Amino acid sequence: MPGLDPFKLGEEVRKQVTRVRGGVEERRYYRFRGGRWYGGIATGDVVGCNLRCKFCWSWRFSYYTDRGEFYSPLRVFHTLRDIAVRRGYKYVRLSGGEPTLSWRHLVELLRLFSETNLIFILETNGLLIGKYEEYARELAGFPNIAVRVSFKGTTPEEFELLTGADRSFFEYQFKALENLFNAGLKPGEDFYPAVMLSFSSRDNYNSFKKRLSQIHPALAESIDEEYVILYPHVVELLKKSGLKPRVAYKPDGVPDFMI
Repeated sequence: MPGLDPFKLGEEVRKQVTRVRGGVEERRYYRFRGGRWYGGIATGDVVGCNLRCKFCWSWRFSYYTDRGEFYSPLRVFHTLRDIAVRRGYKYVRLSGGEPTLSWRHLVELLRLFSETNLIFILETNGLLIGKYEEYARELAGFPNIAVRVSFKGTTPEEFELLTGADRSFFEYQFKALENLFNAGLKPGEDFYPAVMLSFSSRDNYNSFKKRLSQIHPALAESIDEEYVILYPHVVELLKKSGLKPRVAYKPDGVPDFMI
């Protein structure tokens, strides 16, 4: 039985988590925060995603569409900038769900931050950037962006197991990297891959790195390795999904188990 279609799901989610007011696209957010990631970063957590990852730390908001409240790009800009300035951060990002579902909202936010010295880290599963080359070209027009394409596993089979999406859509994540490269962004600097490795074998990871090298060698050398962090609500989801990671970490950074 085929898995879900993330593009169809994403369109349904988009209708629930975006709205247009006065010609401006607004997006649902459930919180804004500062944090230690990337050495210190201001984060806006969005509602809604086009995948159903079974290890997701924000599943209580990414799975659903009726949480949080709508924010305009300008309001998000002021909120994130204030957090960054107050805490001395040089990075901002959107996280929690899939930012590219509200594309015009995202682009306007990027435009606002392009007039600052802050670096915008776009955390995305890359599916829509892989589908639409013009998205990559638009992103390449911003001088202070870093695109982090988060792969959900190292093989099509892992992708389907972990996300609920049909394995055929795994290829769009690689296509996102190709589109970003062809748009003129620098691999390993302006864009780079991340990958969830808690459920992957060493052989699969090695094959994954070879595939990245075929796009550009720098991509295989700039992988951001991700592992499950065992927050209580993540453990709850893993149990519901019947998944057991090979490697996972407690919230304090201590390895929990390997199988």
